[in-house]
Amino acid sequence: MSDGGRIVSGIDSLNRQIGQGVAWLTLAMVLITFAIVVLRYAFGIGPIWLQESVTWMHAVVFMLGGGYALQHDDHVRVDIFYRGMSPAGRAWIDTLGVVFLLLPFCAFVIYESFDYVAASWSIREGARDAGGLPYPLVSLLKSILIAMPALVALQGVSLLVVSAVRLRGPADADRHTGS
Repeated sequence: MSDGGRIVSGIDSLNRQIGQGVAWLTLAMVLITFAIVVLRYAFGIGPIWLQESVTWMHAVVFMLGGGYALQHDDHVRVDIFYRGMSPAGRAWIDTLGVVFLLLPFCAFVIYESFDYVAASWSIREGARDAGGLPYPLVSLLKSILIAMPALVALQGVSLLVVSAVRLRGPADADRHTGS
């Protein structure tokens, strides 16, 4: 396996593990939501931290699952022309999309989020409501604003390597990406 194949394999493995891991949060959200309803209506209690945790888990699923969705081509795409194109045509569209749209967007989100996330860590931010999530969790969860575009950008690099190999020819694609 070439260096490009190892890069693709490593990035794909990282996003696959994260995607499969956060998928379990959907089950946790259902169970916790059920517990919240039972606690509120059967016992008259409703812990704020438990309610906040469902909102944060929902955010984690969508944000950390972005790289996984890109890896499996489950992202939003206007398929008017793409579907009918040759593999080389798709590789060109993917290459141009990653270089001119995806990577600049990810860099912009990281740049704009960095001060916001750093401020959360520096002030040891906790929940605004009494009884909400404590300090390290709130800052850690806000750090997802940086993790999400980083994971998507990494998956974009993987897509870029695969597209470059496809553009060089079908014989190279199997040899360099480990397909």
